[in-house]
Amino acid sequence: MRVVQATRFGGPEVLVPGEAPDPVAGPGQVMVDVSVAGVTFVETQIRRGVDKWHGRPALPYVPGGTVAGRVSSVGEGVDPSWSGRRVIADLGEAGGFAERAVAVVENLIPVPEGLGLSEATALHTDGSTALGLVEGARILPGEWVLVEAAGGGVGTLLVQLARAAGARVVGAARGARKLDLVRDLGADAVVDYSDPDWAEQVREATGGAGPDVVFDGVGGEIGRAAFEVAADGGRFSVHGASSGEVTMIDPAQARRRGVEVIGIEQLFGFGPKMRGWAEQVMAEAAAGRIRPIIGQTFPLEHASDAHAAIESRSALGKTLLLI
Repeated sequence: MRVVQATRFGGPEVLVPGEAPDPVAGPGQVMVDVSVAGVTFVETQIRRGVDKWHGRPALPYVPGGTVAGRVSSVGEGVDPSWSGRRVIADLGEAGGFAERAVAVVENLIPVPEGLGLSEATALHTDGSTALGLVEGARILPGEWVLVEAAGGGVGTLLVQLARAAGARVVGAARGARKLDLVRDLGADAVVDYSDPDWAEQVREATGGAGPDVVFDGVGGEIGRAAFEVAADGGRFSVHGASSGEVTMIDPAQARRRGVEVIGIEQLFGFGPKMRGWAEQVMAEAAAGRIRPIIGQTFPLEHASDAHAAIESRSALGKTLLLI
């Protein structure tokens, strides 16, 4: 079968198309004929060997933790009714950039009728993460919410979920294409954080008080500026560090301003709830209440281009491989 492997740690060019033996479903497993593979920013950092939150995989390895397709065969002890079903499969941290993948049956989620495999893949990880973040931030109707990286996979869903919770949203992104998209998704205001005064623009958009909730997926200087502009008594929720640096907040400063910091460690507790959140967000999309944004797709052999697009910050919404 066709695969793409990371032959060493480094830039996107280390992703090389090749061939590998077909896997075989063992006890408690199924074989999935892969139609779509998801691509995440974290996976680009694992490929570079710089991710601080996951162990380095043994080389060479096949990237990709989430795939969608049809179950083509089942292993011993698996209900035969899984055969032929459209599913999303959580593979862990590797194995998805391939024509076929083996998954543990407990890690399958049936794709609801009315939802395409690409849309389901776009929602599985990013949608469940966004739903968990929104629940943890306890958004109230009428509050102002600032979403960083609002044009990305998680960000586009945070914008929609915050609006559905009755909040007013400021979407921060870089470049006109992303800002137009965020505005189209219902954001009340958009700011370009390549502007030196972007944080002051956020303050002005919120009537001078600052956002009640900040979703910080960027970190670094942008994350620190977002904390400074957050409203006293608000919540500052950290979920990513696309800048390469997690936002670190002085606890004493947060206490003085009454800001609750929900740190990136919140993600470590998401695991047991991810399946339920994924099912919920896919059902919302199937009902037309949430719109997953698929900004660009690539064939399997161009996986390196997909990684490069994400790392260049040029990608809109979710990036997928079509196999």
